[in-house]
Amino acid sequence: MFNIQKMIKQAQEMQKKVEDVRNSLGDIDVVAQAGGGVVEVKCNAKNEFLSIKIKPEAINPDDPASVDIDTIETLEDLITSAIKDANKKAEEISEAKMKEITGGMNLNIPGLF
Repeated sequence: MFNIQKMIKQAQEMQKKVEDVRNSLGDIDVVAQAGGGVVEVKCNAKNEFLSIKIKPEAINPDDPASVDIDTIETLEDLITSAIKDANKKAEEISEAKMKEITGGMNLNIPGLF
């Protein structure tokens, strides 16, 4: 026999598991490199940008020793700030567009917002 209460309980348990997994994604780091490792980017599994590391060879491949560490750190900080700001703006636009569709209602559908 079909039991609606059992189905609702299972759906709630699944929603809790989805929420737990979604929350744990922030603890998983994903690292990628380019240029043979001279540029390294770190994000988490929630697709949040965390950092960038640039080796002197990426800035001056002919004379990496000429590149000042402070210059590299400043460049890394500027790139990090720009990417994080772009991600924030993209998220705000996405939320605004979704609110247009839903009329401002929070549907609480996993992955929708």
